[in-house]
Amino acid sequence: MTFVDPDDVSSNPSGNRPFQDVLAARVSRRAVMVGGTALAAAGFLGAAPASASPGADSRPKLGFKAVPAGSADEVVVPEGYTASVLIPWGTPLHSGGPAWRKDGSNSAADQAQQIGFNHDGMAFFPRHQLLALNHEYTDAVMIYPDGDAVMSKDKVDKALAGHGVSIVRVSNEDGQWRLVDSRFNRRITGSTPVTFSGPVGPDHPELAANTPAMGTLNNCSSEATPWGTYITCEENWNSYFGTTDAAWTPTAEQARYGVTKSGGGYKWHLGDPDRFDMSTNPKELNRFGWAVEIDPDRPNSNPVKRTALGRFKHEGVTFTEVNGRIVAYSGDDQAGDYIYKFVGSTSWRWLRALGRSPLDHGTLYVAKFNDDGTGRWLPLVFGQGALTAANGWKDQADVLLRTRQAADAVGATPMDRPEWIAVDPRSKEVYVTLTNGNGGGAANPRKPNPYGHIVKWSETGHTSFEWDIFILAGDPKYDPTVELDESNIFGSPDGLAFDGDGRLWICTEISNSSQLRPDRGYDRIGNNQLLAADPSTGEIRRFLVGPRGAEITGPAFTPDGRTLFVNVQHPGELTSFFPEPPTPANPRAVSNWPDFDPAGRPRPATLVIRKNDGGVIGT
Repeated sequence: MTFVDPDDVSSNPSGNRPFQDVLAARVSRRAVMVGGTALAAAGFLGAAPASASPGADSRPKLGFKAVPAGSADEVVVPEGYTASVLIPWGTPLHSGGPAWRKDGSNSAADQAQQIGFNHDGMAFFPRHQLLALNHEYTDAVMIYPDGDAVMSKDKVDKALAGHGVSIVRVSNEDGQWRLVDSRFNRRITGSTPVTFSGPVGPDHPELAANTPAMGTLNNCSSEATPWGTYITCEENWNSYFGTTDAAWTPTAEQARYGVTKSGGGYKWHLGDPDRFDMSTNPKELNRFGWAVEIDPDRPNSNPVKRTALGRFKHEGVTFTEVNGRIVAYSGDDQAGDYIYKFVGSTSWRWLRALGRSPLDHGTLYVAKFNDDGTGRWLPLVFGQGALTAANGWKDQADVLLRTRQAADAVGATPMDRPEWIAVDPRSKEVYVTLTNGNGGGAANPRKPNPYGHIVKWSETGHTSFEWDIFILAGDPKYDPTVELDESNIFGSPDGLAFDGDGRLWICTEISNSSQLRPDRGYDRIGNNQLLAADPSTGEIRRFLVGPRGAEITGPAFTPDGRTLFVNVQHPGELTSFFPEPPTPANPRAVSNWPDFDPAGRPRPATLVIRKNDGGVIGT
């Protein structure tokens, strides 16, 4: 068995100074003890204490008893809470739709009418009580009865149907949520017609592939826009492409995006070479790596890829606004890549009134972190700085198609896998998870950085900010600089979300190559989990522990804060801690959650979490 997470392998050849070195230099200059909870409460790098943040509320926010870390094949929530399963993979969108078959034998046509595979980012739209959720990727062991030893066009079509987005109406009846039939229920898959908007329009020659523009793939984090649409983001899209052409070699642009001859193991280029073989259809690659806007209120509308936000491995997009302008933050989830910010050109309400998208008009920036705790947003604008015709850049569309290379050219700071970003609704501080990385710098206390950390910053001007470390994750048994304890040790932070009361919810995605393994420092941390943090005090408590092999992701709240939706992704996936790997003959080797059917298989699913007394989640 091979366990290599492609996100941990950098494709950045720029030589730009990495964040690890910036952090190490600042630690060295300040001569500060690195700590976990102390770091959060007192301002690890000399910044003002968290409780002094503008608009912060110093009242305690966490009222539940922390649950212990665990490795059982179950979901655990605090005393006084109940977690129930909603819309697992294969649930028909409508009551008359094709039923899920526990042997994995549903067809591609069936899957296109069912909830997709590997639930990830999610948002709740209260107007029609719609839940929109991403489906990041598929696992051949789970979705096919016989695996993918032999790949076919039918198998590619089924996998495409398992990708994308599900939008469903849900109803709360006497405290029990369920899916209901609705004209809004629909699937967006890897085969759904799409269009492009912004500087890279639908007729751009670099989008002129062999087939019509269709599909969205590897959809990770997501968020609702202020105007009520859904943004889903394409992350590891490069993994779906490959070639049988022995003479093929990647261009510099393709290499920068991690494109390789063998792809990520999906073998789609063998089953559908017209679309996924890079040698015969290279421009299909350029149709992915974008932020995609979907209108849940218009079930007949097509997704729109908003190219002004750049092309990279978008983990997600997070929105706020400043003086009426939309601000959208996004992390590029690969070791050694960057954090971006898009700022609208004018009031988003004015643009909407004119019938224009606020995401088509504005400027994309990339972050540069300085040793002294300051930072700058560097514009990625054709004709400015290094992005000139003399340096080989054609126009703004070229800058956006090659966003990673543009960020390299202007001197952005490489980061340890920047993932989800969340904005505190009260203080407006911005938080980003850095899942893990390779470390660097002789004075860096986290070399390497297997546990990850969370960085926060405050905007101090249109293109300037001040940054700090909110928390270093990890287990003090293996890293004595960590000051977390058994109630809150965690590693590999990923998902982030603020609730209406200002609690910060932290999801983890410990790699299946590390989960539960003492030689990786993850035995006491257990299965992946969901934690709640109080940014005002630095307190963190573990709220939920998931089943074996799973990632916890996609937290979304109802407006009253009394229901939490959260996703359990890839339960039962190949995990190096367990000696027997899952196979088509025995997909239950690691997990059999949530059905526990002796003839079934594990299923990604959405959880509905409620407080038994009907109160606000987290209190």
